[in-house]
Amino acid sequence: MPKFFKLLKLYPQTYWISNVMELFERWAWYGMFMLFALYLTGSTDAGALGFSQTQKGMMMGTVVGLLYLMPIFTGAIADRFGYKKVLIISYIILSASYFALSLVTSFYAVFIVFLILAIGASLFKPVISACIAKTTNDQTSSLGFGIFYMIVNIGAFIGPIVASLARQHDWKYVFYISSAVILINLVLVILFFKEPEREIKQNKFSQELKIIFKNIFEALKDMKFVVFLLIVVGFWTMYNQLFYALPVFIDQWMDTSIVYNKLHSVCPWLAETIGTPEKTIAAEMLTNLDAMYIIIFQIAVSYFVMRLKPIHSIISGFLVATIGLFLTFSTNNPMFLFVSILIFGLGEMAGSPKITEYIGKIAPPNKTALYMGYSFLPMAGGNYLAGILSGSVYQKYSDKISLLKMEVGSRGLNIPEISENFSQTDYINVACQQMNMSQGQLTEYLWTNYQPYNIGIIFAAIGIGTVIAMLVYNWYLNWRKA
Repeated sequence: MPKFFKLLKLYPQTYWISNVMELFERWAWYGMFMLFALYLTGSTDAGALGFSQTQKGMMMGTVVGLLYLMPIFTGAIADRFGYKKVLIISYIILSASYFALSLVTSFYAVFIVFLILAIGASLFKPVISACIAKTTNDQTSSLGFGIFYMIVNIGAFIGPIVASLARQHDWKYVFYISSAVILINLVLVILFFKEPEREIKQNKFSQELKIIFKNIFEALKDMKFVVFLLIVVGFWTMYNQLFYALPVFIDQWMDTSIVYNKLHSVCPWLAETIGTPEKTIAAEMLTNLDAMYIIIFQIAVSYFVMRLKPIHSIISGFLVATIGLFLTFSTNNPMFLFVSILIFGLGEMAGSPKITEYIGKIAPPNKTALYMGYSFLPMAGGNYLAGILSGSVYQKYSDKISLLKMEVGSRGLNIPEISENFSQTDYINVACQQMNMSQGQLTEYLWTNYQPYNIGIIFAAIGIGTVIAMLVYNWYLNWRKA
């Protein structure tokens, strides 16, 4: 322990300020993003926007996919104009965009504001990672990045809890809080952030862009690297359903009063604190179990898999995560989520951190940094494809409103179309009346007759396909060496 505390003293002020800013930025992002699918598709009478699942998937997949592509260029902007200036611009854009999301309601207006928010986030991402890298050395980097990863997950855990409690009063508070949290970062960067040492670029910015495209071409000439990145897209496509599809699935198909009642019998104060006025547990509280599990178990899992080769840990992790995600969508009993999300999280913890490590090992000695710089490309592709799956595919096979409309049509019932004056809640209530069912009975009827849980098979198929592709990839590389 004395050695541990001695190491902590070696980190400069900029390192700690960067970590605090990362915590608040992740708080703001996940506080909004974990609830965003619910906000986009929820009933308008509850303060949400009432968009279709297809619209939700297209918006979230496209914008977040671009968010992970843009750091290729925004990193160069930061190197040229300075980290502090870029962070200030980023925070102004982020805070204004979060606030603006509380004001706009039309699809295209929300899309544009969300895209502007993504531009602000893409300015932040490469800068904060570079700050951590430049304020650590060979002696302090391992612990330094470990602390950074822990901070990321603490922010990702706190954000949705605060936002979930806030949205019980009004959805707008979700965006107000994210905007305010980013303003804290703006104060921090102005008052306490010191520019770390960096190489001042002498080239024109147009020349820098040419170098970037040259580097992309250089990295993507390595087919082994390209194939690995393409396979990993499958994992991120599956993983992102935690944000894109699962909150909606829980909200539409699970009676979370079961969780509330169980929790209340053990700890009434906790149930009443995190529960809703209707004595249920909000969907985002349950999906947030993944972040909690990472905080608790990541160090233990990392220690357990450290003896494995990175590729073996990746394959094992992908397989376990696939099983967990399949189980998550296989039942409408919310108590089962505590186990299934744990299984998913253990797979994520075993596989995800090893992706970057493996890229570092397959990169040529003089191109490690170059290859690492493009390790986020699969996340861009994964988010885009996740948007399609959680959008039009989810709407066809699992969306409660779409399935109910099919049932209403098959029975020849006369119910008005959903509109500004006739919400999703109104549609469900009238359907219940005409079908002589309670809401619980209607949900169970649709669950039994339309099997919305089959969406889990589609997600699992992508995961299994990714595992098989990774096994073949590893076998081929070993065969080439033999």
